[in-house]
Amino acid sequence: MFDSVKGFGVTFAHMFKKTVTVKYPEVRDATAPRYHGRHILNRHPDGLEKCIGCELCAWACPADAIFVQGGDNTAQERYSPGERYAADYQINYARCIFCGLCIEACPTRSLTMSNEYELASDNRRDLIFTKEQLLAPLLEGMEQPPHPMRLGNSEKDYYVSGVDNPGTSIGAEYSSTERQQQEASS
Repeated sequence: MFDSVKGFGVTFAHMFKKTVTVKYPEVRDATAPRYHGRHILNRHPDGLEKCIGCELCAWACPADAIFVQGGDNTAQERYSPGERYAADYQINYARCIFCGLCIEACPTRSLTMSNEYELASDNRRDLIFTKEQLLAPLLEGMEQPPHPMRLGNSEKDYYVSGVDNPGTSIGAEYSSTERQQQEASS
């Protein structure tokens, strides 16, 4: 007898608590600042890509969700300050487990994760994001690659100045829609 009443104690305790329902998608709760969402390939302040096509992120990925094919920079076409750049970069979000090991493996801090979490799709092919979808947008003062190096004569100049002028890795923790909302409210 007492056991059956005791079992309803949990139910009665929760009946009078305030509900925590969120009216998604009209109202969205803010994610934690260090939330692991969609990846972003960052740029240097002049617009060159930070990714050097080393493929370390692909090697570090336990789910085999990243594909990188490097290409060589030339004097006529320069996409990154190093000798190489990522000619083809893809992340398969049907496989990605959002562990962040790819971020840890990146030697140039070119790959970061944003707070964007709306990645659902009915089609598996839509979950394979290409380099064009992952690249950070060009900000004011940036030029679309390929172009010559503007921040110095060597790749070392880019990475030494990166502490003071990190390019688009500042703000990469916010999705493009959140950034637009912040700019509109300011």
